[in-house]
Amino acid sequence: MKISLKKCNFGFEELKALGHVVSGLSLGIDKNKVAAVLLKPIPQNKKEMMSFLGFSSYYRQHLKDFAILAKSLYRICDQQTVFEMTQERIKAYEKINKSLTEAPLLLMPDWNIPFKLYIDACGDGLGAALHQVQIIDNKPTEGPVC
Repeated sequence: MKISLKKCNFGFEELKALGHVVSGLSLGIDKNKVAAVLLKPIPQNKKEMMSFLGFSSYYRQHLKDFAILAKSLYRICDQQTVFEMTQERIKAYEKINKSLTEAPLLLMPDWNIPFKLYIDACGDGLGAALHQVQIIDNKPTEGPVC
């Protein structure tokens, strides 16, 4: 195995990789990737919608209630369904976009601190989030853990 020093990063507190901003403490969404998607108009066909859903689904662990929000958008991508952007679907699309811009950082787990598990179930889906209270900037901060 060979290592290419040109492709290595040393001594950085954080770096961008695979659409994320990675640090020793957290994992966040690369805002430059999100900005490019926010500039696009509302999808006008199934192909554009599948592209949007693929992008946003990549970050689903950062997005609260993603499955519920995206449900109606996935439905119009079905072959037997006519593509129609109703007010409900436009609102879901806008909520996902807003969630992408406000997505929380995922904390790196500290195995010496207890975890909290939040579980939610409804007729539309199941969800769970693993949280932890960590000291960040001298303040106790609860957040999701990656």
